Amino acid sequence: MREFEYDLFVIGAGSGGVRACRIAAGLGARVAVAEERYFGGTCVNVGCVPKKLFSYAAHYRDDLEDSRGFGWTASDIAFNWDTFITNKDKEIKRLNGIYKAILDDNDVTVFQARACIQGPHEVLVEGRVVSARYLLLAVGGWPWIPAFTGSEYTISSNEIFHLPALPESMVIMGGGYIAVEFASIFSRLGCQTTLVYRRDKLLRGFDEEIREFITAEIGRSVTLILNDDISKITKNNKGLSVSLNSGHEINCETVLVATGRRPMTANLGLENVDVELSATGAITVNAHFQTKEPSIYAVGDAIDRIALTPVALAEGQIVARALFSLEKQQMQYDNIATVVFCHPNLGTVGLSEQQAVAKGLDVDVFNATVKQLKHSLSGRDELSMIKLIVDKQSDRVLGIHMVGPDAGELIQGFAVAMNCGATKADFDRTIGIHPTLAEEFVTMRSKRESHA
Repeated sequence: MREFEYDLFVIGAGSGGVRACRIAAGLGARVAVAEERYFGGTCVNVGCVPKKLFSYAAHYRDDLEDSRGFGWTASDIAFNWDTFITNKDKEIKRLNGIYKAILDDNDVTVFQARACIQGPHEVLVEGRVVSARYLLLAVGGWPWIPAFTGSEYTISSNEIFHLPALPESMVIMGGGYIAVEFASIFSRLGCQTTLVYRRDKLLRGFDEEIREFITAEIGRSVTLILNDDISKITKNNKGLSVSLNSGHEINCETVLVATGRRPMTANLGLENVDVELSATGAITVNAHFQTKEPSIYAVGDAIDRIALTPVALAEGQIVARALFSLEKQQMQYDNIATVVFCHPNLGTVGLSEQQAVAKGLDVDVFNATVKQLKHSLSGRDELSMIKLIVDKQSDRVLGIHMVGPDAGELIQGFAVAMNCGATKADFDRTIGIHPTLAEEFVTMRSKRESHA
């Protein structure tokens, strides 16, 4: 029997990779990991964590404005970009250290270098070939910028976190999570923000009614240009000139292209093994995250299933336990809650109305548009929306959707209820907490009612 240096070699020390390392090492496996960039992956460095910190910073503008209606006055209030970025960087560095400590504390061998696959059990790293019984690819994704004239003048969601100064004006290209979130954030930080999207509504893939609602809400603070796209960008004396397909011209300081991320599988040595890729470069795996090469597995954004940090964590744990213990578990992708941290937040779990209908289900739809009590004094012209999709036959709640503050905090609890099989009757007999936005979920009695 062949002797291997390691039982598991992981490429990528992001969420999924580090979780797999920790679990496998805890089960007695000899584990190594290679990370060429930064510990914690996309989430910690150029994703979830810094983005949420940016969102918090932006929310303070609303809070300060809203406080006036409650009798507060404040003077000498100003936003300092340098202070914010310095403090953000300190927090990211702290988290980098935590991820590294997890590996060290579990006796995982760490290679701070790029790794390239040489064969089913071999990896070239730091100038030598290392062998392992199993390889796990957790390489994540990277921003994708389409090719057009002047695209070299743009920045991606990687660079947005490290701008030397707050731009006075910005054009954002895209209409998904990243584009919508940063449009909300920078408009509130004081940057004149324009969002250009080639479709008629933002956030493709979400419930259509929710899309219409959030598009209108985002349009209150951001200049929206829909059904259009950037054709070219040129430099001028004032910065950048953005030309759209419609012929419209926009002058701005910065252009952020937020058109999605793609699996970072290029130049990984996959041509040396029997691993298949999709058209977008995603690694093809079976239900157990195994590639066509029996010794090689893949998780997280690299497999292009659901690109969320908690999903990568769960996938990495499943693989490690399956390989080094008797625990065999299959990942369940139903009812995974997600939130877009735009202003206001958008949270969702389960099926959209359109998905339910496409499945041939007979559903009831419950809908409420609400003006929060807070805004009766703040004067802010902002609405919230909640929506339930209910299966008529079983009365089970199939989908929950919300646009409003702290949507993530609310939707997380309702996701637990959905996974426990909650019905509309369960919601109806639950006493609400008054006065809150959350109570609207348990007080809806008729279809498509409005309390605005």
